[in-house]
Amino acid sequence: MRSQDWFANPDRPDMVAVYLERFMNYGLTPAELRSGRPIIGIAQSGSDLNPCNRVHLQLAQRVKEGIRDAGGIAMEFPLHPIFENCRRPTAALDRNLAYLGLVEILNGYPLDGVVLTTGCDKTTPSGIMAAATMDLPAIVLSGGPMLDGWHEGKRVGSGAVIWASRKRLAAGEIDEEGFIAAAAASATSVGHCNTMGTASTMNAIAEALGLSLPGCAAIPAAWRERAQYAYATGHRIVEMVRDDLRPSRILTREAFLDAITLTAAIGGSTNAQPHITAMARHAGQNITVDDWRDRMGVPLILNMAPAGTHLGEGFARAGGVPVVLKELARAGLIHPERLTVTGQTLAANIANAPDADGDVIRTVADPLRPAAGLMPISGNLFDFAILKASVISDEFRRRYLERTGAHGVYEGRAIVFDGGDDYHHRINDPALGIDADCILVMRGAGPIGWPGSAEVVNMQPPDALIRAGITSLPTIGDGRQSGTSDCPSIVHCSPEAAAGGGLAWLRTGDIIRIDLNAGRCDALVDEAEIARRMAEWPAAPPASHTPWEALYRAHVGSLEGGAVLEFAVDFQKVGARLPRHNH
Repeated sequence: MRSQDWFANPDRPDMVAVYLERFMNYGLTPAELRSGRPIIGIAQSGSDLNPCNRVHLQLAQRVKEGIRDAGGIAMEFPLHPIFENCRRPTAALDRNLAYLGLVEILNGYPLDGVVLTTGCDKTTPSGIMAAATMDLPAIVLSGGPMLDGWHEGKRVGSGAVIWASRKRLAAGEIDEEGFIAAAAASATSVGHCNTMGTASTMNAIAEALGLSLPGCAAIPAAWRERAQYAYATGHRIVEMVRDDLRPSRILTREAFLDAITLTAAIGGSTNAQPHITAMARHAGQNITVDDWRDRMGVPLILNMAPAGTHLGEGFARAGGVPVVLKELARAGLIHPERLTVTGQTLAANIANAPDADGDVIRTVADPLRPAAGLMPISGNLFDFAILKASVISDEFRRRYLERTGAHGVYEGRAIVFDGGDDYHHRINDPALGIDADCILVMRGAGPIGWPGSAEVVNMQPPDALIRAGITSLPTIGDGRQSGTSDCPSIVHCSPEAAAGGGLAWLRTGDIIRIDLNAGRCDALVDEAEIARRMAEWPAAPPASHTPWEALYRAHVGSLEGGAVLEFAVDFQKVGARLPRHNH
């Protein structure tokens, strides 16, 4: 065990004294620390700055009790906070920063294993990325979604209600106070988003990867079972240390392929693409464009907003992730014989899960949609982007994708915005002449350009169009969109405009042709004109505000590659060798 190398070296009593001393000043004894009992870190993501994860401030006590009863010693420590709603310029900056910080903690301190407390979007991948880099026994405890929201007699899901209310506000159906009332109604209790946004998606993926106890992801934060799972998670991590069960035995290529399959089946967030890619790369696994393309035909079987109607409580009552995995396994769509944190196979974990109820969770034979995967797209504007097929509404499909003689093909006039401020300032400008046949384009929103890659691609039409009943337009961008959005945007365009990608030379008024049958998106501009425009580029992105922003920009890769710090993926299984002594 790593802690034994620190605390019980009989040949170096001076070193033992140095490392033991200050841990005793709050009541631990030398006997405990030298007993050989596993020392387990609790990576605390909850704080007042992250209300979506704040439940972990209470759950940590139950984790500690589980660790103690299993014969371990618990040490709780704080993580860099990541709160999606408030972090400026975007919380995406913090995923890699939190990853770096956790790697240093796990590498530098005497810990034998770690409980990763997760919840809001980026806390899940940052923790798994760090655990993969270290290859220290690790288990994920998600905090769970909020209870279902209700407003005016209808379910209102966190995030999703924001986008719907913005349209109602633009249409004059509600005023600002009505907007705030609807938004507040969706935030009912402790926990993260109760829709299948990025938070629920990523915690479902953690369970599908085999890093959480079966059933953990869907349990609402306010339910008693959440604290029971916290205890069981603490107990299990001690057993994992004794069994030397490390992430490298769990995070196989098959596990990540199953995570992609699950994302499609649950109508998961587009943000799953860079996060799955990032986790895989840090685990030494290679996920390709073909892996996403091969799973485009996976059916949507979870009826949960934004692709469906139910919220988190319904998903939990229907049995959560194990039921989805059981249905996918029956259809031969996943690899059920791989290892998980229970020490058993995924097949064993889901064997006793209930069957799909046919409402919240449908069967593969009777899905909500027959093909719901994240669709890779390329063309002369970018080498890679994705489209979330599960949120293409019937109205959107009729308006743009089922025109006579051109099924799945659409051409429209580009309206180009340089960042979110430009969009907000000009979207209602009559001079742009935006009509129902236009395509809204957001550039300067990627990892380098924003910086960090912002959730700004799900742009709504001008107020005048919304009042006329046109509630969505095709949208394209080199940034991201909220996982709670039901907008079928083409997102994550790579290379981004700030790195010289095709969106850099695109101009308002250009005609864009989208062909979903071929997976293509091209601006109908001749090569000579493109070359002339590129000679005028680049326009400088906004200056970095902080040292971290500058460091991030200097080393971050594209969203296609997971937006990782490219130098960091070279560090594998760091925990196999202790760092040098500090005295």
